[in-house]
Amino acid sequence: MILPNSTIGVFGSGQLGRMFAIEARKMGYRVHTFSPASDTPTGQVADFETSANYEDLEAVEKFARSVDVVTFEFENVPSATVETAAQFVAVHPQGAILHTTQNRLREKTFLAENGFPVAPFRHIKTLDDLYHSVAEIGTPAVLKTAGFGYDGKGQVKIKAVGEIEPAFENLKGNEAVLEAFIEFEKEVSVVAARDVRGNFTHYGVIENAHENHILDISFAPAIVSEKVFAEAVEIAHSVAENFGYVGTLCVEFFLTKDEKLLINELAPRPHNSGHLTFDACVTSQFEQQLRAVCGLPLGSTEFYAPSAMVNLLGDVWNAGEPNWERALENPSLKLHLYGKAEPRIGRKMGHLTALAKTAEKAVEIVKNVRQNLAAR
Repeated sequence: MILPNSTIGVFGSGQLGRMFAIEARKMGYRVHTFSPASDTPTGQVADFETSANYEDLEAVEKFARSVDVVTFEFENVPSATVETAAQFVAVHPQGAILHTTQNRLREKTFLAENGFPVAPFRHIKTLDDLYHSVAEIGTPAVLKTAGFGYDGKGQVKIKAVGEIEPAFENLKGNEAVLEAFIEFEKEVSVVAARDVRGNFTHYGVIENAHENHILDISFAPAIVSEKVFAEAVEIAHSVAENFGYVGTLCVEFFLTKDEKLLINELAPRPHNSGHLTFDACVTSQFEQQLRAVCGLPLGSTEFYAPSAMVNLLGDVWNAGEPNWERALENPSLKLHLYGKAEPRIGRKMGHLTALAKTAEKAVEIVKNVRQNLAAR
């Protein structure tokens, strides 16, 4: 068990690490973040910030020797980096899990081989592979680079045979996965945690809406049947068990009109859709990650009230600094900014959360406030 006053190492230095560090420091831990950048969202609130390339294994060793356990806020860390750290300190989740989840082909293969529901998919290496796979799966289909994709990056929809060659050229020689396009009713996720003893807890089912492949709004509880709720939680539990997972995990699903759940992606870390837990729950997804990797008992996931979150992208700054005073006139609103100096279109700069008597009301509050942020 790793007790308060110990130092937690974090690979990655974005907003997920920032919120993790806030929770860790509240409980008396020190936080040491490692990434190639400096003055980062995590580094601004951590105790120590190492700025070095992940490939700098000497720096990785020095970092690992300075902490009591290592976790992640960003899964696309090279295997050699994780293996080096693991020689000197416990790493959660294990490197083998990251190796699987940072590559779409390995992730889909793991899920399919273990009987989890996924859309039909094919491995694409050559143009012939793509032609044959489109013939088998049909159109529309989605071509995705196998490695290092998030927020819709590295994917293109193929709606007709004539789009196959341009889509393949867009891969620039990278391996890919072709997936059947799913006509889903809605997107949902289960954020959960598992500790080293196999204890499991979850935040129920969260409903999500995306804009331009980037998460826009999340709310809980999701509007789903009891059957779907139970099945989604059970699938997430089974994924965590199959991995022998330690930490916070998110399983993202497509839900079809006939109430079938298909796993879209796994995130081996806290997730954007779970940000609302920071304000809405007894124990946030970030504190739960800390508890799990330190061997502490997992905390209550009880919600104080239905909740909603909207992301604040750089687009909100188009007309200048947003009107924070006007936004905060709403007493039920919580503002989270990530300390990023430069707003850019599509860049996640922060989020808003609200609690209300219903999830629908909470959604209405956060959407209205975001809309008014640019008002002068």
